[in-house]
Amino acid sequence: MTDPLDELKRAMDRATPIPDPARRAANLARAEEIFERAQGLAAAPRPTHDRPTGWAGLRNGAGRMFAALAARPALAATTGLAALSLIVLVPLIREGGVPLLQPEDPLSGTMVAQDGISIGPAGGEVAEIAAAPAAVEPPSAPAPAAAVGSPTDIADTESLDIAPRVRSRRSTAADPEVELALRAESIAEAERIGHDGTGRPGSETFAHADPQPLRVAAEEPVSTFAIDVDTASYAFVRSTLMHGFLPSPEAVRIEEMINYFPYEYAEPEATGSPFRPTVTVLETPWNRDTQLIHIALQGRSPAVEDRPPLNLVFLVDTSGSMDDPAKLPLLVQSFRLMLGQLRPPDQIAIIAYAGSAGLVLDATPAGDRTAILAALDQLHAGGSTAGSEGLHLAYQTAERMAAEGEVTRVILATDGDFNVGIADPDALEQFIARKRQSGIYLSVLGFGRGNLDDATMQALAQTGNGQAAYIDTLSEARKVLVDQLTGALFPIADDVKIQVEFNPAAVAEYRLIGYETRALAREDFNSDKVDAGEIGAGHSVTALYEITPVGSPAVLSDPLRYAEPREARQDFDGELAYLRLRYKEPGEAESRLIEFPITPGMGAADADTRFAAAIAGFGQILRGGRYLGTWFYPDAIALAEANTGDDRFGYRREAVTMMRLAESLAD
Repeated sequence: MTDPLDELKRAMDRATPIPDPARRAANLARAEEIFERAQGLAAAPRPTHDRPTGWAGLRNGAGRMFAALAARPALAATTGLAALSLIVLVPLIREGGVPLLQPEDPLSGTMVAQDGISIGPAGGEVAEIAAAPAAVEPPSAPAPAAAVGSPTDIADTESLDIAPRVRSRRSTAADPEVELALRAESIAEAERIGHDGTGRPGSETFAHADPQPLRVAAEEPVSTFAIDVDTASYAFVRSTLMHGFLPSPEAVRIEEMINYFPYEYAEPEATGSPFRPTVTVLETPWNRDTQLIHIALQGRSPAVEDRPPLNLVFLVDTSGSMDDPAKLPLLVQSFRLMLGQLRPPDQIAIIAYAGSAGLVLDATPAGDRTAILAALDQLHAGGSTAGSEGLHLAYQTAERMAAEGEVTRVILATDGDFNVGIADPDALEQFIARKRQSGIYLSVLGFGRGNLDDATMQALAQTGNGQAAYIDTLSEARKVLVDQLTGALFPIADDVKIQVEFNPAAVAEYRLIGYETRALAREDFNSDKVDAGEIGAGHSVTALYEITPVGSPAVLSDPLRYAEPREARQDFDGELAYLRLRYKEPGEAESRLIEFPITPGMGAADADTRFAAAIAGFGQILRGGRYLGTWFYPDAIALAEANTGDDRFGYRREAVTMMRLAESLAD
């Protein structure tokens, strides 16, 4: 009686190709190339000074390891390999075709077969063991042309590039070279799914800052901070919620969530200050015994034809980790959208760092779309880090492009790899600060998940007088680089600082909502050497204070026992606070001052001010809601829904959807 396994063995023997040493060498070289491109090995250590340490770092590392091991492609590849190996090895074992392994040779460190042939190091790669069936004498008859695993079929692997293009799992046990390529693919895909696809909190790095504390006006009457026009936090929170997770508190910067939205604030006059401040005092939604001071700045919007020529240098991360649809491909699509907004006098240069380093496109007029698009198409992710001169080259190129009366800006686009040639973080910030003095701005765009170094993004953008934005969808790219292009790239006021002095006779306590990473010392307000934020053309900036009036039952601090209470001047009893703003005209070294008092009932609350308050409440809920009492998601949703106003782009309705999603995840 014929054993079915014998028939299976003979069929597989007939399908086994004749060993080809040249093909083996070529496939191994190709597999190693793919593996290197998938790994994106660095030539030098990347700065990790602001990464989590201790248990937090251990948790992140363990989380990434388990995510990679549990990824579906990795499990599928290993399970399939095990099953196929079993089918091949069982009949061979029955006929004695597989050599039995003897104990390890103590001198060579290898496992030795009964016939004395060295198999390889103990615990070696599975691919080497899987090559054992190739030692079986092949049949004299040629294999059928269409046989699985035939040389024609294996030749298809010459087209292997980057995962996920590798999809075939054909007869990998008979060809260890292909198995090595598939192993590289599995590692790359597992890393992408484990880091980028989940969106789970804990895999990113954020600047740590404690929430703004409640302050007693009689003891600390002055609050000083730099404005912030970044929007990265809101987009990151949205991405996390859409992946089914609540964001970690440190990822939530309330001022960036508020400033994400366009508002219809009163615009400045055609002459005079480049922006107009507006103050509104209204009841706090979450506490009827306190009030909100809503401070809004609206920048002037020049006509497109009146804006100065623009010089842009794209510094693009092309490391292996950028090989993801939400990273380099989205980045290229985003820049394509942006091209349509540029004018013929504008210029563009493209520099790549990491995977493919160097000048990809020298200064080119924006009207030469063919050359620019061709250069963008040349960008590809993969390979080892080779960007030692990336940032230097970007600024050198920008300096060559710069001219009097023009705006020059470097745009760094990355998923978190800041290995741009200056390893020391402090030296990197000092370098950018020096270049800022020469009039060259720096903006940072973050793409993808899993490797995002938000802390460094914020630090570099703040130092470079630029904006930090996180782009997770093509719609967000359109918002940042198309709808708000003028505001993002054309500054109208530099080093904008806000200082509020509260009147202790009227205000018992106060707290600034957000702006934790933008706090300044009181004396920094009058120092023109201290860097602060910029306002772009048409940009709006919002800041909110919650104040507790004197005599309110909401006062939380008891009077001091031993210190004498400070006498408040009574001749300003009609004022809540005094607002001061400082700014510089672009290119100027001396700041200008705007100042006026804030009085009770100032301004009229409208849909814009109430919606900003709803977003402020939403952000506080995500950070723990210490001062909100029983005010929770339903209250934030109701307030936001009632004040969507003229939501032309649907951003406010999207925010309501995010609130509902966060409410569901919190349950």
